[in-house]
Amino acid sequence: MIEPVQLPSPWRDARLTVVVPTYNEAGNLPVLVERLLALPLPGLRVLVADDNSPDGTGEVADKLAIEHPGRIEVVHRAGKEGLGRAYVDGMSRALDGGADYVAQMDADLSHPPEALPGMLGALLSTGAGVVIGSRYVPGGELDEAWPLYRRALSGWANLYVHTLLRVRIRDLTAGFKIWQADALRDIGLDRVQSNGYSFQVEMHYLATKLGHTILEVPIRFEERRDGVSKMTTATKIESALMPFKLRSRHRDIGNATPRALEAAPVEVVAPRKPEQADDDGNPTAAPAPAGTDDEPRAALGTTDTDDEPQAAR
Repeated sequence: MIEPVQLPSPWRDARLTVVVPTYNEAGNLPVLVERLLALPLPGLRVLVADDNSPDGTGEVADKLAIEHPGRIEVVHRAGKEGLGRAYVDGMSRALDGGADYVAQMDADLSHPPEALPGMLGALLSTGAGVVIGSRYVPGGELDEAWPLYRRALSGWANLYVHTLLRVRIRDLTAGFKIWQADALRDIGLDRVQSNGYSFQVEMHYLATKLGHTILEVPIRFEERRDGVSKMTTATKIESALMPFKLRSRHRDIGNATPRALEAAPVEVVAPRKPEQADDDGNPTAAPAPAGTDDEPRAALGTTDTDDEPQAAR
């Protein structure tokens, strides 16, 4: 488990809502919530969007909300309507609730919650529209326990979608990311129609066409600890057809040129004040302007991405 980045104020106090769709994740959800609330982010809130899970995940979420008042919200949906619909519902509610930043992640513990502070620091230091926790940039990893067929499917899917849509993102199917609230409003969640895992591709495609800066930072992707994958044959078919639908559906959206970046792990550093000289010529720190706080910044190395997604390692 990685050590969370300690962000300076006011970054650590940002109003960040983490949207977690659930279906039969009763065993994983309490562990995930515990790790999220332990992060050094006092402004973090968790929104659980449960699709009426038969295993009682919704009831588990309600109990967690009672135990952590004001920090957990539960949305009970009528039934299993798909990952994309759950995300659209949860993200819309997060925006309506005043979130400045919205994160999305799976409930199966495959995404490391401890990476969120560093991802938020990368977002704030670069002004990106979205920061992706990526498996396929240098430094990214896949759990050795991840099955070979899943590795092959993921690698093929990224290459396939990249070839058709020409989106300069290495991990196009990634589901772990943080969005600027304004970027989500610009995209317009009401125009997103994908219902399965292709939701991730459609969101990346729209962000690209609208010219938002997209930053990928490396994460280690873990195999799920409990439960089973929700990937079905119907989901695979939808994902295969989606690139063709996206090109037609969003053809009227202007083709901007976004900044697509890779990033090394973020190192947050304290702000420094410019030096001034006193009457004797000795350097002194300049005082901060009255009524203002120092602006924190992060040291971040970035390079342009290649056109081809990097193979899973």
